[in-house]
Amino acid sequence: MGLSYRLFICLLLWGGTELCYPHPLWLLQGGAHGPVSSPQPVLVECLEAQLVVTVSRNFFGTGKLVRPSDLTLGPEHCEPLVSEDTGDVVRFEVGLHECGNRVQVTDDALVYSTFLLHSPRPVGNLSILRTNHAEVPIECHYPRQGNVSSHAVLPTWVPFRTTVLSEEKLAFSLRLMEEDWSTEKRTPTFRLGDTAHLQAEVHMGSHVPLRLFVDHCVATPTPARTTSPHHTIVDFHGCLVDGLSDASSVFRAPRPGPDTLQFTVDVFHFANDSRNTVYITCHLKVTPANQAPDQLNKACSFSKSSNSWSPVEGTDDICGCCNKGDCGRKLSPTEQLLTSQQQKSASRKRRHVAEEADVTVGPLIFLGKAGDHGMEEWTSAAHSSMALGLGLVVVVTLTLAAVVLGLATRWRAVSYPVMCPV
Repeated sequence: MGLSYRLFICLLLWGGTELCYPHPLWLLQGGAHGPVSSPQPVLVECLEAQLVVTVSRNFFGTGKLVRPSDLTLGPEHCEPLVSEDTGDVVRFEVGLHECGNRVQVTDDALVYSTFLLHSPRPVGNLSILRTNHAEVPIECHYPRQGNVSSHAVLPTWVPFRTTVLSEEKLAFSLRLMEEDWSTEKRTPTFRLGDTAHLQAEVHMGSHVPLRLFVDHCVATPTPARTTSPHHTIVDFHGCLVDGLSDASSVFRAPRPGPDTLQFTVDVFHFANDSRNTVYITCHLKVTPANQAPDQLNKACSFSKSSNSWSPVEGTDDICGCCNKGDCGRKLSPTEQLLTSQQQKSASRKRRHVAEEADVTVGPLIFLGKAGDHGMEEWTSAAHSSMALGLGLVVVVTLTLAAVVLGLATRWRAVSYPVMCPV
């Protein structure tokens, strides 16, 4: 009697039961069990992937049981599980992202919020209601440093991996450098016997650390790498094969940094070709900096003194395939797809973005042999001969003009003699 009287006064003063029951529910997070010995109007269990809400039909504590059909959950008004009308509780089981549940990300937790709605309707032909409209807020808090099933927590923000990949645009370059490697070469002119200093680089931006490799290089008289004649400088995934011929072409060791690779090439020209220009096109690629060099990713130089190959970094055995001329076969498109999928599944804990590009430097212009100035002397002699010839022509022309002028003056004097009076 006392409880009913207090409830009646509460309804008169505040017009609802929410303020009469300031703590109407227990929030159980992660499936924890709270005190259920005393009946509670609403019991909430926050499971890994589900939200379970158990509602006592004696919702207002007055002994007047509410109907299950008058109870819904969330903005989408999800209905409870089918149960007997004679049951003492009404049960809801919904996914964390169902029924219009809202999610909020805080510094410490993921907060899922919804509400239980009691919306009574008249019974039969009656136009009266004996219970109140009520709305009970419900929240589930999940610590952010904990693990939650991927099927339960679907992020509403842009995934961090996608954001980073959009910024991971690599810029490859190949430049001619001065002999001390300090600056870029001012002019692209060379004489036979000179050495070209080439520097390959990759600008990573915000990318994870990478190591650059020169996979293949070919020299041609035009920018098109497929033209003929051509000369292969680097082959077999990083073997500087130009050093096998009568040349001292090598990769420079150690590197200035993982993102830079330097090498020298003894200059040459194409026989039976009147053009004195050469373009060098290289295929550059990168691997994660923490990945050990192997036969497919290496920088190997040939030493004539030891008659052996040596790598810029890594073990010597990775260069053994340079002698064989076979450092790995090309995969078919199907094999490449399968290999890519396997690499992705095997490297989830490390981000690896394979990047590669073709870059060209040139034209390199060749003037002649160093120490042999025959061409320059011939050119100088030709210029001197031409200047001397022009000078003789001018002198002869002026002499002839003077002679003609003198004869003309004399002829005019003879044709018109001056008569003097006696």
